Amino acid sequence: MATKAQDYTKTMQDMMGAFPVDMTAFQDGFKTYAAFGEKMSKVALEAAEKSTEISTAWTKGTIAKMGDVTKSKSEAADYQKSVSDFASAQAEMTSESMAAFAEVAKKVQMETVEIMLAAGKTASEDMTAAAKKAGEDMTAAAKKATAK
Repeated sequence: MATKAQDYTKTMQDMMGAFPVDMTAFQDGFKTYAAFGEKMSKVALEAAEKSTEISTAWTKGTIAKMGDVTKSKSEAADYQKSVSDFASAQAEMTSESMAAFAEVAKKVQMETVEIMLAAGKTASEDMTAAAKKAGEDMTAAAKKATAK
């Protein structure tokens, strides 16, 4: 006697159809994540641009001061003074550049914290709305299933 195997395909389709999944929550989550990525990228790119400007100014200043060091001098003491002046100017430029880099880092940190706090709030609101919607959908599906 041959036994016919049960086909569970239809049963699974019926079961999955009874508990529909709303993909808008996933789409909204993706949009939120994309917006977060865009904001973070903007912060990083602005910091990179400002850092490049600082580095370029520092390099140009160094090269300009090196021009004075490389000029021929009539007295040996003038070479020593030229190198000493260069070292002083370089120390001042280094201090100014480091302070400028610190300001860039501080700005990045503050903007990142603001973005993260806003993203956390948005994610929490999205999760709450998605959970509420899923609960309502499940309740409606359960009522529909028990009504039959």
